[in-house]
Amino acid sequence: MAFGDHERDADLRDAWKTFCRQLEQAGDRAFKDYNPATPAHRVDAFRFLTQNLGQAFDLALETRDTRYPALHPFCTPTRKLGGDAADFSYLQAWLDGDSAYRVHGARGTARFMNFTLQGQRPDKQPGTEIPSLHDPFGDIPEVNLFGHQLETDAEGNFELFIGGTERGANWLPTTADTRKLFLRQGFDDWNELPAQLNIERLGMTEPKPLPSTETMLDAMDWAGAFVTAIMHDWPDHAYQYSPFVDPDNVNTFPTGGADKDDAKRGRAVAHMCWALASDEALVIEFDALDSFWMISAMGVFFTSLDYLYRPVSYTPSRSKVDSDGKVRLILSHTDPGYHNWLDTQGFERGNITYRNLLSTQSASFNTQRVKCAQLADALPADTAQVTAEERKRLMLLRFNSIRRRYGAK
Repeated sequence: MAFGDHERDADLRDAWKTFCRQLEQAGDRAFKDYNPATPAHRVDAFRFLTQNLGQAFDLALETRDTRYPALHPFCTPTRKLGGDAADFSYLQAWLDGDSAYRVHGARGTARFMNFTLQGQRPDKQPGTEIPSLHDPFGDIPEVNLFGHQLETDAEGNFELFIGGTERGANWLPTTADTRKLFLRQGFDDWNELPAQLNIERLGMTEPKPLPSTETMLDAMDWAGAFVTAIMHDWPDHAYQYSPFVDPDNVNTFPTGGADKDDAKRGRAVAHMCWALASDEALVIEFDALDSFWMISAMGVFFTSLDYLYRPVSYTPSRSKVDSDGKVRLILSHTDPGYHNWLDTQGFERGNITYRNLLSTQSASFNTQRVKCAQLADALPADTAQVTAEERKRLMLLRFNSIRRRYGAK
């Protein structure tokens, strides 16, 4: 038996070659102008591509059949996409509006949880001329349920029904356009535990069928478009179309009103592009709001920096507040010896996103770029410091907590 012995051999080979050409072309976009010409940045671009190549066929093939849904870990410590926050975990499941589903398990103790059903994915975002971000983004939220709205038993166990007949508080209605469930969990304290979840379609009695030739051809086409689009759209789409992202005026948070879609989600978001020389630090100052906020440092391609091994994110329970009620974070390439250090990991440029969850209250930011040698002069005398041993202990807490979020015991 050899190539050509089956009537669809040529179709499969041609589709695979097309995918490989698309992957090759995607790699060429690692050298775009937005990505500085340094070894760290060039490697990071290919890492961004290879990490998402690793999930391309999970999204396009393995979890695509809405009759046999699966909760896919969309972002992890080794897979980053879409401005992922270091202190969020993300799961998605492809669904359809004709079926009914059951999500069940243990709620966990994450401070924030949000189940959202996503619907229609238009070519342009409604009411604008802005093209939608690449698939699987760009779809319109239909309905959501927050963790504090979820009814559980005394042990935190629950059932959530999606679609079909209304079933009380733990139910989300679908529409003809419903295409996926998106679940976000936001973590504050290092001791918080993730939800333990399963999903199935109601009435599922037959085993999942093996992929057909048409299924595989469609998957290759979807995956090829995906790897091409991620390298095309990041960071270009945000830089070109977002009114809250300014790649030219670096090291300062742009001013502006709240985004109406974020207001609907019950959150406020602020974003800053940064650029630092090797001997510089950036002090980021804001009021310590009585809410659940988080800040994440990201690279050029809007992917979280290495949050498993390095301090690149802060939340209320893990940050120190100065005596004047201000949180001051220090972004720098080397450890400055202060508790609230954001590690650039040696990158020259990147992005930082602030989220205030379950609130539309926005923070007011002040930033100051200084030479590392003059950093102490830019900070209050009581700004919390750490020793090298204390930093190691903090990093071990981070390491063990992050691993627990992704299933490690």
